[in-house]
Amino acid sequence: MPDAAIAARSSETTNSDATQQVDVAVVGAGFAGLYLLHRLRKAGFTVVVIEEAGDVGGTWYWNRYPGARCDIQTIDYSYTFDPELESAWQWSEKYATQPEILRYLGFVADRYDLRRDIRFGTKVTAANWDESAERWRLTTSDGADVSCRYYIMATGCLSAPKPPEIDGVKDFKGEVYFTGRWPHEEVKLAGKRIAVIGTGSSGIQSIPLLAEQAAHLTVFQRTPNFALPAHNGPAPADRTAMLQGDRAAYREQARWSLAGVPYPQQMAVSWQLSDAERRERFEQAWAAGDLVHILTQLWADQGVDVDGNALLADLIREKIRNIVKEPEMAEALTPHDHPFGAKRPCLDTNYYATYNRPNVTLVNLRQEPITSITASGITTDKRTFDVDMIVFATGFDAMTGAIKAVHPITGRNGKSLSDVWASGPQTYLGLTVSGFPNLFLITGPGSPSVLSNMAVSIEQHVDWVVDRLAALREAGFTTIDATETAQAGWAQHMADCSMLTLHRLANTWYTGANVPGKARGVMPYTGGVGPYRSICNEVVARGMLGFKLSGPNIAEQCNDGEVVRLQPDVRLVLGMLAEMNLPAIESLGAQGARDFLTEFNKGRPAGRPVGEVGDGVLHGADGLLQYRLYRPATPGPHPIAVYFHGGGWVLGDEQSDDPFCRDICRRSGMIVVSVGYRHAPEHRFPAAAEDGYAATRWIAEHAAELGGKPGPLLVAGWSAGANIAAVTCQLARDRGGPPIAGQLLVCPVTDCRFDRPSYSDNAAGYFLTRSLMFWFWDIYCSPADRTDPRASPLRGSLANLPPAFVATCEFDPLRDEGIEYAKALSDAGVPVEQLQARGHIHTSLMMVDVVITGVSGRAKMAEALRSFAGLPRKLEESEGASPVTVNAAAG
Repeated sequence: MPDAAIAARSSETTNSDATQQVDVAVVGAGFAGLYLLHRLRKAGFTVVVIEEAGDVGGTWYWNRYPGARCDIQTIDYSYTFDPELESAWQWSEKYATQPEILRYLGFVADRYDLRRDIRFGTKVTAANWDESAERWRLTTSDGADVSCRYYIMATGCLSAPKPPEIDGVKDFKGEVYFTGRWPHEEVKLAGKRIAVIGTGSSGIQSIPLLAEQAAHLTVFQRTPNFALPAHNGPAPADRTAMLQGDRAAYREQARWSLAGVPYPQQMAVSWQLSDAERRERFEQAWAAGDLVHILTQLWADQGVDVDGNALLADLIREKIRNIVKEPEMAEALTPHDHPFGAKRPCLDTNYYATYNRPNVTLVNLRQEPITSITASGITTDKRTFDVDMIVFATGFDAMTGAIKAVHPITGRNGKSLSDVWASGPQTYLGLTVSGFPNLFLITGPGSPSVLSNMAVSIEQHVDWVVDRLAALREAGFTTIDATETAQAGWAQHMADCSMLTLHRLANTWYTGANVPGKARGVMPYTGGVGPYRSICNEVVARGMLGFKLSGPNIAEQCNDGEVVRLQPDVRLVLGMLAEMNLPAIESLGAQGARDFLTEFNKGRPAGRPVGEVGDGVLHGADGLLQYRLYRPATPGPHPIAVYFHGGGWVLGDEQSDDPFCRDICRRSGMIVVSVGYRHAPEHRFPAAAEDGYAATRWIAEHAAELGGKPGPLLVAGWSAGANIAAVTCQLARDRGGPPIAGQLLVCPVTDCRFDRPSYSDNAAGYFLTRSLMFWFWDIYCSPADRTDPRASPLRGSLANLPPAFVATCEFDPLRDEGIEYAKALSDAGVPVEQLQARGHIHTSLMMVDVVITGVSGRAKMAEALRSFAGLPRKLEESEGASPVTVNAAAG
């Protein structure tokens, strides 16, 4: 329908001073607003959609610049709520152009007769919450105000263009265009001298087409970006076949995937692959021209580990150098200031090759910044460029700009949303804001939004909101508001998630860094589409956790709390374990449990390479014991840390904690000797304890043969192994050596009591359970012996022991006895450093490169070991040592 006809209809139906009364008012008629209108109507709500533009389309209405396309394959970037709609529309290309996407949205509006409830050419100029009426009062630009029970912002994440930050724009006498507000009429480009400022997505898409028509094109680039070839054409046959083979399964897989596109979680890590294997995977991805594929499917650590990411980034840099013929220009176009994927990479068609054209000039603003725009062109601090046209491809005030710019929003007690968000956006689930009842944000800050296939995220948000409104109506509630506790908890979870990825290492619009004065922080939810969906579902299943509900004839409901307290990757691991429906270990018997553990560990990612790994035997308390030695790559001799594995004195061996031992070896620059000790029930207490002491004494006597430095050893262990390490320190003190310089105790068993709160709080659901600990104790040690300090080191004398580092996890039955042991050591005069790992479970600090949020905890452990050995705490402070990258926080 022509814009003029739509505007005429809009004015006929809304040109009135009377306030329009509706259940729901929606701002925006793009992908989100159209689906909202359809769903709300079906649910029986009266709705009005307010849209500034002259027709439907949202972002795709305004962004008409040359080359504008989506960067998610269009079979995925589509509505999925109606199978008949999917059959009725066929995309012509793998990546549809802006005109085709706009036609699609118009087709949807026509199919469901949506335009009759949309007020086009209208802006909301004020929105105020009326507490007495429990309604939002909206003032609009056309004079017809709106009163609504619920107010929903479907304004889009990239719809508020960022104004230029250069002096003299108004002085320029030529043509000025913004990619985000490109004219609807044809712009004549042929034969003109054109300047493009900005090389983000819109710049990268438009530059090749502008260069084809311009007499000369000058590109002003501040920050180079990674771009990948789209290889556009028909939709790929394999993906089309997957979709057509089982459409419902394909769509459901997308909804529960990490990015909203049905790709599986990649499991291979970079260091498991050879250079040839990594290159083969990369070349296949480069040829495929699929952004989600290259971002997620090459190796599992590419988005979370600096080293794994650098391997991929270097391959892309190599491609850039091979395409761009002039070396200095190639270098200027090559990103070095951010990890690949930390800033939105772009899909392109001949972008880098365009710089080989004789009519294209690249200006590196890092070397010669723009000083002003004059009447005839652009001046840098080195030269002047005369141009006929300037195209600003300077991007958007992303995520929050469209919400805050549409109008002032005033919630309870006169609070302004702009003031509340002055230090950065705060939301609950990215959907609601505490103190702004009945206000909803679709794909707002704090949701997956721009880090996902937006079509999938939009449908999930809309379905959740509309289902909640229907449930509120049925229950008699008229207001819903997030609690401050829930919102603060979500902010903490967002921060935890942001530490999983490398987004925090780049200055991008994801963090607000592109807008001067804007508060910095990772705004989209980085935990993934599927995990986010499960959290939203959990909020509902737990009785609208984190929301306060009220109504005129019903008791107020406030189910306060935090929906996620676990670290995000720990939550994922527990979810995967739950889906596997594993048997209770204690139900298998000792040998059955050992067999199960052996099979389970076969699927575990291998540990990272170290200088050398070797096996041997040593003398225990009553016979030979196996050991595995991990040697750093740096020249020796090195300090030695003796390590005892976990497993409740029943399970495991010297190889059980291989990834952890490798990690500590790499981070500390020490030899780690992992000792296999005798297990119960074949060898009950005190066999394991005595083996631990005997092994430590033997290693001390043979330190030089093992490549170790002379002098005191260090001891370390996890769980039951930490129990052995603690006992070894007491026995070494009481039996005349060997000298021990420090002890690292990770989630240690220190006492035989089960009445501490952590045994009740964490009795089940966190892998190590209360019942499993009962089973371990019963197999290992009779009740009569459990108070012996060799079983319960907390019962022994703690004076004159070596300094300790004690790590405990929040959701662990053993948490409280570990904390109590650290306090008792300190009270006895022993220097103690503690790590209380928030959001972690008993096993998570051991799950190297699976639980990324444990990295900084392990780094602190390695630093403590080095400090005990009299070395600089950080390995990179040692002369000649190579730095070890720390990627995330333990909490």
